[in-house]
Amino acid sequence: MQDSIFIGGGGENYGDQQGLALKYANRHGLIAGATGTGKTVTLQIMAEGFSAAGVPVFMSDVKGDLSGIAKPGSAAFKLHGAFTERAQKIGFTDYGYDAFPVTFWDMFGEQGHPVRTTVAEMGPLLLSRLLELSEAQEGILNIAFRLADEQGLALLDLKDLQALLVWMGENRADLNLRYGNISPASVGAIQRRLMVLENQGGTLLFGEPALELSDIMRTDLDGRGRINILAADKLMASPRLYATFLLWLLSELFEELPEVGDPDKPKLVFFFDEAHLLFDDAPKALVDKVEQVARLIRSKGVGVYFITQNPADVPEDILGQLGNRVQHALRAFTAKDRKELRMAAETYRDNPRFDTEQAIREVGVGEAVTSFLEKKGVPGIVERTLIRPPSSQLGPIDPSERRALIDTSPIAGKYETTQDRHSAYEILAQRAQDAARAAEEAERREAEAEAAEREFKAARRYSGTRVTRSTSRDTRSNSRGDTMGEAIGKALIKELKGTTGRRIVRGILGGLFKGR
Repeated sequence: MQDSIFIGGGGENYGDQQGLALKYANRHGLIAGATGTGKTVTLQIMAEGFSAAGVPVFMSDVKGDLSGIAKPGSAAFKLHGAFTERAQKIGFTDYGYDAFPVTFWDMFGEQGHPVRTTVAEMGPLLLSRLLELSEAQEGILNIAFRLADEQGLALLDLKDLQALLVWMGENRADLNLRYGNISPASVGAIQRRLMVLENQGGTLLFGEPALELSDIMRTDLDGRGRINILAADKLMASPRLYATFLLWLLSELFEELPEVGDPDKPKLVFFFDEAHLLFDDAPKALVDKVEQVARLIRSKGVGVYFITQNPADVPEDILGQLGNRVQHALRAFTAKDRKELRMAAETYRDNPRFDTEQAIREVGVGEAVTSFLEKKGVPGIVERTLIRPPSSQLGPIDPSERRALIDTSPIAGKYETTQDRHSAYEILAQRAQDAARAAEEAERREAEAEAAEREFKAARRYSGTRVTRSTSRDTRSNSRGDTMGEAIGKALIKELKGTTGRRIVRGILGGLFKGR
């Protein structure tokens, strides 16, 4: 099957080969089924098939057991006999063990190369989703991104965003008139959510050097696509961080890759494990964003495959775009389970040989109900398919083997050392220092001006007596005489103004007029 990926055997006795056509592999797909039904093995063999066809793959390792893709299987493995028997049963004549080129990634930098993005690249919509912000808080975050663009403030890591929010809070009186109300309470709430994100390891996600998309779209010297495995076992402790990061990566692929139309094979295949985490409590704006990406990214040559337990976990508008499907067993224990099982069965093109709903309920481990796109993108007839065995090791490799692969990777050393460029934090800190120095200088000048003014006013009030060449004794004598004369004159005037004075005046005047 040169133009398709061999998935397994279907039909009577499982002898009809079932494959995913590479030409339609960029039209997305779904791998669903209850826990323990074989989804991980299906994910592994599909990654092997795409790699062998020269298509790079990006996938997350939620349970920590996909690293075995980097190592060939072994005849000493306990399932060797079962694998060989199954290969013969489904007509997999050239089955053998093989390893595949793998690049390991880890947001925490422990089990792979560090993977980062910048706050600016994440954008306000996804960051608001990550921080679980209210509508008002999301509005303030949008203002922050707008201000960063207008004032040339690069938002690279969390401290850049935190510094910008502090600046907005301090200058909200000026910003309110142009951008609307910037509530200190809302700014404080965003800062608290950023602190929670820091505690969850979000500091490691944001920064530089940021991930270059070309590094996840590599092929090896043999032309096989490299399989990029993101260590997600620890990351799953913060499911919202996990889902937001994968959605960001999809958005970046959508925005940066050129249009290629309908290529003969995808440029990249993206597996989104635990897809329900993306849609749980997601606002409509986010679901619309995912739908837009899923609808348009196929023209960029990227195929997206969602892995989840139940197809009902995926919104209908997105589910309708997933043409290639591998449905493992679903369990129906409740009325709701039976309803969802029936709805899942109704999405397939009927096969007259069996009842689809019953088949989904009955298929065993390693078996699935499959349907792949055929000519002109028409969904194929549903088949009960026995999934082919993996060629690589089933289960994880040793930590020492992983470390050796990381150290010899084509991108070894590129992302290990963080960079801290001159960005919003440093720019705003410099502005604050300049403002503090300017304020200090202004206070100093004001203090000097006040001191000069006090001295000037004090000089105008000064009225000292000029000192002559006479002796100090004469001066003191004259001063004392003048003072005593002034005191007697004041006392006399006061007495004349009083009752006794008035009597004296009347007596004198009366004598004068009486004499006339």
